[in-house]
Amino acid sequence: MPLAIVDEVGYVPFDPQAANLMFHLVSARYERASLVMTSNKPFSAWAEIFGDEVVATAMVDRLIHHAEILSLKGDSYRLRGKDLDAGRRAKAVD
Repeated sequence: MPLAIVDEVGYVPFDPQAANLMFHLVSARYERASLVMTSNKPFSAWAEIFGDEVVATAMVDRLIHHAEILSLKGDSYRLRGKDLDAGRRAKAVD
């Protein structure tokens, strides 16, 4: 497979077995095939996500070695145009 995409890394914590599988995926693709990963968590939080600082560090090391890292700042694309305060105001009135 020329490209694998893993979206929302860190949305929920990984159990030990899932963290092990993710490490093997990253290791298997390292310097062999493309891998795109998205996350709203900084690399510094990956030890907490994967439950193991050594595994997280090894994964990040492999991921960033030949990487182009895009860091996007700003409001959520999914929430653009939504009035989030309207929901809070409506609940406060109830």
